[in-house]
Amino acid sequence: MLPVEMTVNDRRHRALVDPRKTLADFLREDCALTGTHLGCEHGVCGACTVILDGAAVRSCLLFAVQADGGEVTTVEGLGTPGTLTAVQEAFREEHGLQCGFCTPGFVVSVHAFLAEHPHPTPAEIRDALSGNLCRCTGYQGIIRAVERAASATGDGRATA
Repeated sequence: MLPVEMTVNDRRHRALVDPRKTLADFLREDCALTGTHLGCEHGVCGACTVILDGAAVRSCLLFAVQADGGEVTTVEGLGTPGTLTAVQEAFREEHGLQCGFCTPGFVVSVHAFLAEHPHPTPAEIRDALSGNLCRCTGYQGIIRAVERAASATGDGRATA
């Protein structure tokens, strides 16, 4: 067992973990944050996406010990039940979700994407979303949600 300590959604978390424990399992089991979903467990679907030290990462591909000392933001760390972020509001308004399983990964990915690309083109949005898979939608609502969120946070070109 190895000690890990990290900030998750602005709270310090410490635990002893098996060196093989993934960051996704650490978040779900040790931090009781179940919004991070495990889909493929191969880094393909994006359902487990979290932000680690400012970058979107697949938490199923990282060991918890690799995040030791880091700062993690999960979907639970974005907005509050009474106050949605621009991205969350846009997903709601544009019907960018159906069953909701992939939604946390999309929302976290979009937050990280818009932080680095606040004025994305439609092509950049499609490229950014290519790392997340959804079985339920035709992606059009998700694309519109990203365009709406970009417009809500500035004079984004996404609606052009």
